Amino acid sequence: MTALTRRERMRAELERDAKVVARRIAAEEGIEGLTVAAVARGVGVTPPALYRYFNGRAGLVRAVYDDVTAEFIDTVARAVRRQDPDDVSAQLHAGTRAVLDWSLANKVEFDLLMGAGFPKVAASEEGIPIVIARELGGLFGRLFAQLWHEGGLTCLADEDIDPVLASQLRTYRTTVGLEFPIGVVLLMVICWRQIYGLLCMAVYGHHKFAFEDPLPLFEHMMDDLLGLLGLTRSPNLRVA
Repeated sequence: MTALTRRERMRAELERDAKVVARRIAAEEGIEGLTVAAVARGVGVTPPALYRYFNGRAGLVRAVYDDVTAEFIDTVARAVRRQDPDDVSAQLHAGTRAVLDWSLANKVEFDLLMGAGFPKVAASEEGIPIVIARELGGLFGRLFAQLWHEGGLTCLADEDIDPVLASQLRTYRTTVGLEFPIGVVLLMVICWRQIYGLLCMAVYGHHKFAFEDPLPLFEHMMDDLLGLLGLTRSPNLRVA
């Protein structure tokens, strides 16, 4: 492996430091406060110097978004890998619990990826709107594919799904890269519909007066969702 030159090392260090500062600014001030000038001040360079590395504000936003997404998906994937590879129930349960735990521990980042801040980020650069759907949907889609191939899912036939919804499900399937019937895709979306609702309740404190601890409600939801998929709670579930 060829050693980096001094200039290449300096560039790598500047990019790394700039992304750290950019993420801090986004966390403290929201996406609106994330500007080239603000990040340049934080790392001690001029805005034009930073512009070369990130192609302006859109490049900075994308860099922060990509770093946060990679961290999020890696966290969920590691939770899935800790389970027995033949235990789909445990993998689904642990992966979903990791989504909840990460979201509660990173509320600002959740807002960026899936909350109120998402439309502003999605409008900043083409391609962002499908990143989470493709990454997270692909991760869980592999588990749904395993269940489908094993014959463990009961789902609607294509002709029994409303034509407009069926068209939307096909678009989702193509975008995410899933290879199973749209009835299975519908099961995935139904599960996410419930999971996302609970995430928003927990992250934004909806009904916090009664559900300050979201875990009992989460576990109740997981039992329902696993049942929808013909599964029961695994006795071998490993949660970090």
